Amino acid sequence: MRSADGSGAGVNFLVIESDAASFRVMKNCLEKEYGADITIQHATSGKLANSLLRAEVFDVILADVESLSGASDSAEENISRVSRVAGSALVIALSEGGSVSLAVAAMRAGAHDYVSKPINFSALAARIAELGHRHGNARALHAESENFLSPDFEGFVGASQQMRIIYEQIERIAPSPAPVFITGESGTGKEVCAEALHRRSTRADKPFVAINCGAIPRELMESEIFGVVRGAYTGAAEDRAGAAERAQGGVLFLDEIGEMDLGLQAKLLRFLQTGSVSRVGESVARGVDVRVICATNSNPMQMIAEKKFREDLFYRLHVLPIHLPPLRQRPTDILPLALTFLKRYSDEEKKQFESFAQSAADMIVAREWPGNVRQLQNLIRRVVVLFDGVEVTADMISAADIEAREVRLPLEPSPDLAQPVRPMWHQEQRIIEEALARFNGNIAKAAAALEISPSTIYRKQAAWEQMLKQQVA
Repeated sequence: MRSADGSGAGVNFLVIESDAASFRVMKNCLEKEYGADITIQHATSGKLANSLLRAEVFDVILADVESLSGASDSAEENISRVSRVAGSALVIALSEGGSVSLAVAAMRAGAHDYVSKPINFSALAARIAELGHRHGNARALHAESENFLSPDFEGFVGASQQMRIIYEQIERIAPSPAPVFITGESGTGKEVCAEALHRRSTRADKPFVAINCGAIPRELMESEIFGVVRGAYTGAAEDRAGAAERAQGGVLFLDEIGEMDLGLQAKLLRFLQTGSVSRVGESVARGVDVRVICATNSNPMQMIAEKKFREDLFYRLHVLPIHLPPLRQRPTDILPLALTFLKRYSDEEKKQFESFAQSAADMIVAREWPGNVRQLQNLIRRVVVLFDGVEVTADMISAADIEAREVRLPLEPSPDLAQPVRPMWHQEQRIIEEALARFNGNIAKAAAALEISPSTIYRKQAAWEQMLKQQVA
């Protein structure tokens, strides 16, 4: 597990477990999943755990509900007692049996999540990463599996479970000559994926030719892909091979293929069926041996439904699909990516930056990154260019995060100075109730939209009810 500066500084786990054998199993599994540099402390009871929590700061608390039980207190009260002194730590309640009522009670009492035993530790690590992302706890995110030690794979950075699956897919399908269809949001690394497939294939010593179908005027796209002969149209001053011919023996990568004109899609389909191309202005067919890899940030099935993409072409290309997850779905990769970009641009700009302050790391991890890796990359470069220092601070991030300011500006109307200032609890109640109304009372969905724990909504509702009772009395 890594800290914000990538040094691997120990991150504190507190395991509350009365059974010594169970604790040993948990300790071994956590060290295997996260690496031996983490700190794991053990409390055999809720009373001992509370003493440790008052004396030390922890990042993750794994609390066996039965081990917390007192003489007469309920499970909810015991969890609540731990949650009140947990500070910013993620609290995860554990119990045998997977009781729904106990899970609800744990969340209401302040736990961030509930996990039933026996524990799947890989799934637990992924869940901790999600919770750390949602609650801005960067230190809780970075598991290092012993099964995957390299943070870099053919231009990709990240060792999250989601990316390991992508790496395995690339390794399996790279040797095949079959077409590959890559989907994913803008900025997720679709061209990096295509290049990785090329480098891992038997065609690695042959050309990799990329065409962005959304960046070339439609009237020129056919000649860009298939070539043109002299005099075919005004401006065609010489014979010129297209991308398909230039990629002979290698890979032709068609990025944003959904932007391709329907008429040209028919010619591309013909090329895939026959393995031959005809330059614009000639009737001679030229045999071409290329592997076609295409990519889009749109939903291909929606494009087909809207008559923007030929269904027969889709099924000709959609032989080996790869979907790249957005950055928000792999939060454990955010800081490793940020550190990689920080080092790269510090070297380029002759700056001294080496790490992120913890507050800056938390800010980066908590962002949703709608522009994915490209947006994160741009932000880090902006920070390096605009500022000097050894450590990136939260103020530097805020000053350089132009996109966040642009998103917030329309959402911040000028305050009505004639209106009285409402108490904080009243404004919180209004915001939460509006979110609940939006999701028809679904607390989990409302909490996700507000980026808070469902237990926070339960606690707020209980407090409002108590306040109302006092007012009535």
